[in-house]
Amino acid sequence: MDFFGPLFANLPVFLPVLLRGAGATLVLTALSGVVSVAGGLGLAVVRTSRLPFVSQIATGYIEVIRAIPVLASLFVIYFGLEEFGINLPSLVAAVTGLGMIGSAYMAENLRGGFAAIPKGQREAAASVGLSPTQVMSHVLLPQAIRVAIPPSINYAISLLKDTAIASTVAAPELLFAAKGLVSQFILPLQVYFLTGLIYLAMSLPLAMLGRYLERRLAAGVLQ
Repeated sequence: MDFFGPLFANLPVFLPVLLRGAGATLVLTALSGVVSVAGGLGLAVVRTSRLPFVSQIATGYIEVIRAIPVLASLFVIYFGLEEFGINLPSLVAAVTGLGMIGSAYMAENLRGGFAAIPKGQREAAASVGLSPTQVMSHVLLPQAIRVAIPPSINYAISLLKDTAIASTVAAPELLFAAKGLVSQFILPLQVYFLTGLIYLAMSLPLAMLGRYLERRLAAGVLQ
């Protein structure tokens, strides 16, 4: 079977469509990432609260959300909310679902960052007159973020790949574009091979960034 002949013959048609889908994937990843980081920061801060009830609410949310498959959350948001008269655009539904789950994982990354901070730093900061808000924003949070950066980069790579699931709710991302080409040209191997290369091209820079930051952070610790 000739594989590369049809691929190269149809490349001028395939590539623009897939690149537009890749652009939509990057937008979806960026928007979901912003929601994940913002939600994760809020959950992590609430989880460190000294009020047990407040902390337990955040912990319960994180555990429940992490247990829900991404596909199930997208279906509930996109199809389930229609039962209540709420019709979200596919992109909004995808960002909401991916962001909700991402916030739980980001909160866990930050929890690991907070756990790595020596316990005496909170008391030491409070002893010099800093308010609880100042202790969190000026002492604890910057250190926690520094520790959480490498696993957060790894999650960003996973998020980029998870955007493919958004094609199930018709979000106009890369895999959705690939499915359209397959249905039109009946060349699944060629289309998905090219799609995989594009995913690889988008993921590799993030992986390289993660390794670079890990080396820099390790060097900073050793110094």
